[in-house]
Amino acid sequence: MQTTIDSAGRLVIPKPIRDRLGLIPGEIIEIREREGVLELEPAPTPMKLVAAKHGLSAMPSGKLPTLTDAMVRDSIERSRR
Repeated sequence: MQTTIDSAGRLVIPKPIRDRLGLIPGEIIEIREREGVLELEPAPTPMKLVAAKHGLSAMPSGKLPTLTDAMVRDSIERSRR
């Protein structure tokens, strides 16, 4: 699959790839150059450890998007492939 880089340096990730990876508009992506190859991957969710009743719990550092029924169904379908 091919795409182009526009004059502002933006790269469009084709929809079939975005769909397979579950990428959504506004999502932060990590980009690296390694030996002349670009590597892209969804950025990990920043987490912090919080004292809980039975030890430490990992909690997201910021607000996460609302999880919808459609997102859950898509995730289940992707895991079955």
